Amino acid sequence: MAGLAVKMKALAEVDHEGKVADTSKAAVKPVDSADNLVSKDPTQPGGRLTRKKSMRVAEEYGSASVLWNSWLNKGTNFSREERKYRNMEGLLPPVEESLELQAERVMCQLREPGKTDLQRYSILNHILSTNQTLYYKVLLDNLEELAPIVYTPTVGEACQKFDRIYRAPLGMYISAFQHRGRFKEVLHNWPSHNVQIIVVTDGSRILGLGDLGTNGIGISIGKVALYVAGGGFHPEHSLPVVLDVGCGRQELLDDKFYLGEKKQRLEGEEYYCVIDEFCSAVKEIWPNCLLQFEDFQTERAFEILHRQRDKLLCFNDDIQARRGTGAVVTSGFVNGMRVQGTEPTDARIVFYGAGSSAVGVADAIATYSVQAGCGTMEDARKRIWMVDSHGLITTTRGDKLPEHKKPFARTDGTPDMKDLKDIIAHVKPHALIGLSAQGGAWKEEDIQELCKHCEQPLVFPLSNPTDKAEITAENAYKWSKCNCVFAAGSPFKPVEIGGQRFIPGQANNVFIFPGVGFGAVMAKAKKVTDEMFAAATNAVAGSVSQKQLQDLKKLYPDMKDLRRVEARDAAAGTLVAAGVAAAVAQAAWDSGVSQLPAPPNDWLEYVADLMWWPECEEKTQDWLQQVKDLVEE
Repeated sequence: MAGLAVKMKALAEVDHEGKVADTSKAAVKPVDSADNLVSKDPTQPGGRLTRKKSMRVAEEYGSASVLWNSWLNKGTNFSREERKYRNMEGLLPPVEESLELQAERVMCQLREPGKTDLQRYSILNHILSTNQTLYYKVLLDNLEELAPIVYTPTVGEACQKFDRIYRAPLGMYISAFQHRGRFKEVLHNWPSHNVQIIVVTDGSRILGLGDLGTNGIGISIGKVALYVAGGGFHPEHSLPVVLDVGCGRQELLDDKFYLGEKKQRLEGEEYYCVIDEFCSAVKEIWPNCLLQFEDFQTERAFEILHRQRDKLLCFNDDIQARRGTGAVVTSGFVNGMRVQGTEPTDARIVFYGAGSSAVGVADAIATYSVQAGCGTMEDARKRIWMVDSHGLITTTRGDKLPEHKKPFARTDGTPDMKDLKDIIAHVKPHALIGLSAQGGAWKEEDIQELCKHCEQPLVFPLSNPTDKAEITAENAYKWSKCNCVFAAGSPFKPVEIGGQRFIPGQANNVFIFPGVGFGAVMAKAKKVTDEMFAAATNAVAGSVSQKQLQDLKKLYPDMKDLRRVEARDAAAGTLVAAGVAAAVAQAAWDSGVSQLPAPPNDWLEYVADLMWWPECEEKTQDWLQQVKDLVEE
């Protein structure tokens, strides 16, 4: 074994281009070789070459350096053979445990009576910092139960208290004050050559909680977790980032536990120069990476997207509601029309709420209708009636309309009305969609009027969180005499009425963004297009079978089935994440934004084969074979 140690040390001093590493400070990074280009190829996930030398040294030496590395550690799941070759004998309890048993232990800890959701969040983040394979096994197997813990709503409280519950970085902190002018150099410290997805925030508008500074990294960590668990990205190629550009909340700057720079938030062009430098560095280091901007202050988010969208693969689902949120709502709308037997192009829709998000979703439905043969965008918008705090939006009601509302203002002589019941009686809609953030705004008489004109009306209270929903699931089913087709923006518990059990649907973005991201990256798309989101809409809608629609009025798949990969089956519903990713990748190719040299024979098989699973053992076996080859030499 002494000879093996010498060979390993020599191997550790050789970089992946096959050259002896220069350890002097003046060492110049080698230019991209063929191997280096492969290591950065997003369609080659999980390869050993994607790890930088620091990671490979830890892997090759084994011992505690593996157990202390969350990418490499498997804990009691290491076999006796692995423990021997990795110099870990005595460093672990003697028992060998399956990944399933390890995950069962974690779930026992999470389900202990008396634990708060924040405590569960902390347990999961501790596992993420020590054993990512186990973390994602637990999350994937219990996605419906744990998604609200790792992301909304629990992540909101976690971000507020992140500096108090901090245990490990779990991402990168890029400081506009310490690192400016050196962002590329700092990003090179991340131990992977192949980053495929980055979620970045500046902490300025975390959910509805305002400026949380670097505490906002919790939102990036949670979103990345859903990209991995829900979309199939490899955890080693997924990077949460917070850009520390200061903080505008003085109580945080005065807090001794605050983890960020104790400086006021940058403003104006100085701020945008920081964003420009960061995006340029990402593009240069990881040219095929998807960059998602998350929870930036709205005005800045629009400007950032305007500056960057044609420079690198990026999107912002907070301000591109017509894409992310719009796609998932439209998929539910399409399925609702299938339940009714109504052609989407014939549907009349009342939107209760006319903010930018509501208009974005309305435009998404209108865009789908145009693609389905409704005519022009103007024609499709005429089938949508928008209601704001002043009532039905018309050109005759006497107030000055904001620009985003003007395309939906009625010009056909529709009378000015404010009462929702009167509006419903006039329009006779097939669907009532709420994005008003007015909890409980829809009354019994509104729903009863709705049911007079449509046997199975769509009732979509989409406002978040749950207490902002325009109607509860129970009231919707009760007041419609169980005839409505229901979906909400927040989760509702099952409802039992008269011996019937109803499972409320949820228009959850997790059905859209992980698959869109994975499909875009694996297609090597230059940008994310409307056609790609339209493909995602159809894929999500198609993941629910006709039997599920008619028997259960089920509009969305179960979250637990997000990563189901069985063969396509019209009776059971088609695939979700893989189906969305395949549809998006094909749409990228068809619309000319894919940079793949040629399309695969089967897009679904292509993306499914590239998806990561915690049970994957190829890297372990590759490593063991390399070690055994060295021993035999």
